[in-house]
Amino acid sequence: MTLKSLAVFVVATMISISSYSQTASAIAEDFKPSSLNQPGQEYPQVNSQGYARFRIYAPKADSVKVSLGLGGRGGTILKKGADGYWTATTEGPMDEGFHYYNVTIDGGKFNDPGAKNYYGSVRWESGIEIPAHDQDFYALKDVPHGNVQQILFPSKSTGTPRRAFVYTPPGYEKEKSKKYPVLYLQHGWGEDETAWSNQGHANLIMDNLIAEGKTKPFIIVMTYGMTNEVKWGKIRDFKIDGFQTVLVDELIPYVDANFRTMANRDNRAMAGLSMGGMETKAITLNKPETFGYYGLLSGGVYAPDDLNGKAKPKLVFISCGSKERPDGVNKSATDLKAAGYNAVAYVSDKTAHEFLTWRRSLHEMAPLLFK
Repeated sequence: MTLKSLAVFVVATMISISSYSQTASAIAEDFKPSSLNQPGQEYPQVNSQGYARFRIYAPKADSVKVSLGLGGRGGTILKKGADGYWTATTEGPMDEGFHYYNVTIDGGKFNDPGAKNYYGSVRWESGIEIPAHDQDFYALKDVPHGNVQQILFPSKSTGTPRRAFVYTPPGYEKEKSKKYPVLYLQHGWGEDETAWSNQGHANLIMDNLIAEGKTKPFIIVMTYGMTNEVKWGKIRDFKIDGFQTVLVDELIPYVDANFRTMANRDNRAMAGLSMGGMETKAITLNKPETFGYYGLLSGGVYAPDDLNGKAKPKLVFISCGSKERPDGVNKSATDLKAAGYNAVAYVSDKTAHEFLTWRRSLHEMAPLLFK
C-alpha cells in the first residue's frame, strides 16, 4: 500500500468511525416495551425514532441474532453480558407498523420469549410493532365494536370442515332484519385466516370507519387460502382450482345461508394481500358473475385485456407500498380508467411489502365498496 493510499484509507476509516459514532449517539434513549409484548415482558423495546432493542437470556449460548434490523443483510447481532443476557439495538430505524421476526441461537431458530406470536412464514413468528404516525385509524377506541367469530363450514371438496373468521359490524346482532354486503378478504403466503384480524386489525379499521360515518357497514369473511401448500419459490406453481371451489361453491353458500347477507354480485367483493391478491385476480377473472368489487393489495395488477368481455366490475382497487412497485399500480389504474373501468390506485407512503401497507390499503378501499 502506498503512502497516499494509506492516508486515504486512514481518513476514510476516521470518517466512518465518526459517522457511526454520531449515528449511535443520536439514538434517543426513550425505549418502551413493544405494544405486542407478552404480559409483563420489558423486551423487545422500541423508541420514538423507530429503532428496536432486543434482550434475550441465553447464558450458555455462543451466538444470538435477531432477524430484523439490517434491511435483509443478516439481522441484528446481539452481544452477551456478564449476566447471561444478550442485547443489541437495530442498526437503523425500521419501517412503521408490524414486523415478523425470529431469533437464531447457536444456529437454531426460535421465537423471542418476550413477544407475542403471529402466524406468518408458515410458522408462528414473534411480532413487533413500530408505532406509526397515522396509527389512529387502526387504534382500539371507545366506539361501537363489531364481532369477529370463528365458523366451521363443511367442505365436501376437501373432505373436512374448514375454518373461517367472520367480522360482523356493530349493530348486527340487534338489527335482525337488516342485510349486509360481504367482502371476502384473503391473507398472504405463509399466513392463515387469523392474519387480517390479528396482524391487520381489520375489525378495528372497520369499527373506526363506521363510527366516523366513512364507510357502509359490511361483513368481512377471512378464510385459509390453501396457499401454504406451495413452498416459497414455487408460488407460480400454485393452482387456484381447489381454493376456488372451497370459496365459491362451499364458503359463500354457507355464509349466505347463515348470515344476513345481500347475496348477489353487486354486494359481494373479493380482495387479498400479496398471494391473496393473486388468488383474488384469478378467481374474479374466472368467476366475474360472483364478485362485483375487486381489490389487489400488493398482489399484482389488472390490465384492460384481463377484463375485456367479462361482466364489468363496479370497482377495481389496486395498491402497494411506495417501496414496492408503485409505477405499475398507477399505470394499471390509468389504463383501466382509459378503458372505461372504475379503477383506483393507492400507494402507501414509505412502506414496503408489509402490514402497514395493507392496513392503509383496507382503510382506503373500504369506503369505496358497495356504492
